[in-house]
Amino acid sequence: MPWQLDHVQLAIPPGEEGRCDEFYIALLGFRTIEKPPLLAKRGGRWYQRGDVTVHLGVEDDFRPAKKAHPAFAVDDYDQLLVRLRVAGVDVRPDHSIPGTTRCYVDDPVGNRLELLDASSIPS
Repeated sequence: MPWQLDHVQLAIPPGEEGRCDEFYIALLGFRTIEKPPLLAKRGGRWYQRGDVTVHLGVEDDFRPAKKAHPAFAVDDYDQLLVRLRVAGVDVRPDHSIPGTTRCYVDDPVGNRLELLDASSIPS
């Protein structure tokens, strides 16, 4: 079997799961997946959308990821950007890769995410 990415983990501060739910579920369209009981005691969230899984882990000494980031190729790019902007999310387009449509956004706790229009990614 070829290698594949199982999940991406980002850190969040204690008690921010609700704000993250509003962003990852309501805006990005992920669903919550149940964490194993031992891990659930630690807080955080696990989300999934299609083959993409994101784990949010609680860190007491939280610092948002401002440079390091996951990149999500999305099939509803234009509609997603409209939803994000209407919700007040700062969408920062990036045109540094010719022919690739992409932008950066921050989740509610400041972690950087890259969103790519799946139809613009060279195969």
